[in-house]
Amino acid sequence: MDRHLAMETFIRVVDTGSFSAAASQMRVGQPAVSKAIAQLEEWLGVRLLLRSTRSLTPTEAGMNFYVRARRSIEEAEEAVLAARGAGAALTGKLRIAASVCFGRLHIMRRLDRFLEKNPELEIDMVLDDRPVNLVEEGIDVAFRSGSLADSTLVARKLGQARRRVMATPNYFAKHGEPKSPAELIAHQTVIYTPDGGGISWTFRQGSTETSVAVGGKLKVTAAEGLREAVFAHLGIAITSEWNFAPELASGIVRTVLNDWELPSLELWAVYPTGRMASAKAREFASFVETCIPTTEGESLKRPLTA
Repeated sequence: MDRHLAMETFIRVVDTGSFSAAASQMRVGQPAVSKAIAQLEEWLGVRLLLRSTRSLTPTEAGMNFYVRARRSIEEAEEAVLAARGAGAALTGKLRIAASVCFGRLHIMRRLDRFLEKNPELEIDMVLDDRPVNLVEEGIDVAFRSGSLADSTLVARKLGQARRRVMATPNYFAKHGEPKSPAELIAHQTVIYTPDGGGISWTFRQGSTETSVAVGGKLKVTAAEGLREAVFAHLGIAITSEWNFAPELASGIVRTVLNDWELPSLELWAVYPTGRMASAKAREFASFVETCIPTTEGESLKRPLTA
């Protein structure tokens, strides 16, 4: 039995959820995949997979083996990349997690450049606004914004964005523009609850500081919902420039109270605890660093530099 190939076959089976899909990806027959898994289980002396007519699920031992086997495969790929040199294209599979809005606006729109540079690389993009468990879900690198609640995570700061007060020109034409933070109380604000500020915001202007508890009839738990509410002229948003970068650049949404500062929003590349970040994960984090805008809408205009 080729142990390396058997481990890779097992990883493919878990990733795809079936023997037939794994066989298709590996361009072999399904009996070869079944045989490799059977030999692997016999060699280890444990059941790795629970099979039924409708599903295939790793056992607890199988999930533990999956995490370590995948790490072993990645470290072997690291050795190959080191031998070939830094200019070699990346290969294999990379599993990434990001919020829906950030992934759609700032990663997916530029992902073709990264894949053109690395044509043998397969990417699984998990777009979800919840903080996924990196180890349990097999994530190589995740992109998270705001403060990191888990201090044990291995993380690298990629950048930060200004938070701004913004709405559509139609909203401002109908309801007027706030001239000071205190005037926000008279406006409808779409409350984006995960954005790290809740309903109370602290504004600074030089040595002056003022806190405002904004009000609104609508609360949303995802940035995509915030965007749609603003586009529907339902109220003002207090959020990062990243969430509306294309619309700020085109004028569909505009900002007010620009001489006041709000707490900035940081973006982090986060790696699973207890394992070395793979070359693929580090390279992709560097790529995302080139995608994030430093000014309104810049990510849609700036040429790829990495």
